[in-house]
Amino acid sequence: MTDFPFDSDSFRKACGRYATGVAVTSVECPDGRFIGLTVTSFTSVSLTPPLVLVCIHGKSRVLPHIRLRSAFAVNILSADQSDLSTYFSQGMSTPCESLAWRIGPAGLPLLDGAHAVLECRLHTAIPSGSHEILLGEVLTHSIGEGMPLVRYKGAYCMIEPRNALADGPVA
Repeated sequence: MTDFPFDSDSFRKACGRYATGVAVTSVECPDGRFIGLTVTSFTSVSLTPPLVLVCIHGKSRVLPHIRLRSAFAVNILSADQSDLSTYFSQGMSTPCESLAWRIGPAGLPLLDGAHAVLECRLHTAIPSGSHEILLGEVLTHSIGEGMPLVRYKGAYCMIEPRNALADGPVA
C-alpha cells in the first residue's frame, strides 16, 4: 500500500467531528485517596457479560492504580459538570477537598451528581499505540437525572432530546 502524508492536527479535528459524552475514570489509591482522569473514549461493548471500554494514555498517573486495583469506575458527567471535566483533563488527577464524592457498593470512588456511574472490574488491558484499551466488567451501576456533558469540535455542547422517547429503545 502506498504511504499517504499524515497530518496529526487534521486527524484530531476529524475525530472531533464525532460528538461524544465525557466521563471521569476514577480509582482509589493504596493510601486511601482517589484519583481520576477525564476520558472521551468510552463505550459499551457487551451486555453479556456487561462490558465497557475506556482508552487511557499509557503514561497516565491513573493507569498504574487501575492495574494494581484491577478495577475502575466510570463517572459519566452531567451537563453542569464541565468544570470537573476540565479539572481532571489538566493533569489534576487528585481531586480537591471540596469535591463531592462517595464510595460505591463495589468500593470504588464515584463523583456525586454524575449522569451515570459504573463500577468495573478490569477484564482486559490491551496496549495499543500511545494508549491502553481497558475493558471493564460492570459490577454496579446507577443512573442520575438531567442531561449528559457532550463534546463536539473541541467544545462542550448542550443536547436536546428530539422526542419523549429519549430514554426509550433506539430504532
